[in-house]
Amino acid sequence: MAVPAAAEKLSLSTLSNYLNGLGTVQADFTQTNDDGSRSAGKLTIKRPGRMRLQYGGADDALVLVTGGQVGIFDPGSNEPPQRFPLSQTPLSVILKRNVDLNAAKMVMSHREENGDTIVRAQDPDNPDYGYIDLIFSPTPVLKAWVIHDQGGGTTTVQLTRMTLGGSVSDSSFNIRSEAKRRGTPLD
Repeated sequence: MAVPAAAEKLSLSTLSNYLNGLGTVQADFTQTNDDGSRSAGKLTIKRPGRMRLQYGGADDALVLVTGGQVGIFDPGSNEPPQRFPLSQTPLSVILKRNVDLNAAKMVMSHREENGDTIVRAQDPDNPDYGYIDLIFSPTPVLKAWVIHDQGGGTTTVQLTRMTLGGSVSDSSFNIRSEAKRRGTPLD
């Protein structure tokens, strides 16, 4: 496949095919929150539908996505993990079984900036849940995403040292097992 010229944005079909072709992805990440605070960790994606954002060590903050649910573990709390449906987050756009960025009303904008292709997308059935900017290098490789939540806040996740493929156990994404391991009961 030819690499586009530096100022040429990648097509939505090319980007959909790239995302659909991802199986297991592991990467380092740096997250920048709306207030400017930063944190880092390890990202694991197992498409479709599973993601693990491990901040620091095994007992630090953790975000798990599995079975259509998001679980957020806060190590400073003895409370159960915060849980809500994946469909209520813009991450559902890239974790769904069949990503189709050409779907009606999904893509809000599609542009090239400094050689990267940036796609702003939302769940067309739930635009009030916020939107996501997906940032791709020209090859394409997913470099980062920016989540714009319904409250107007933004969270940027920058990916580095990405590896594709390999085997990751489904148990790595199990919210119930993680809660039990941490001694925080589920409600």
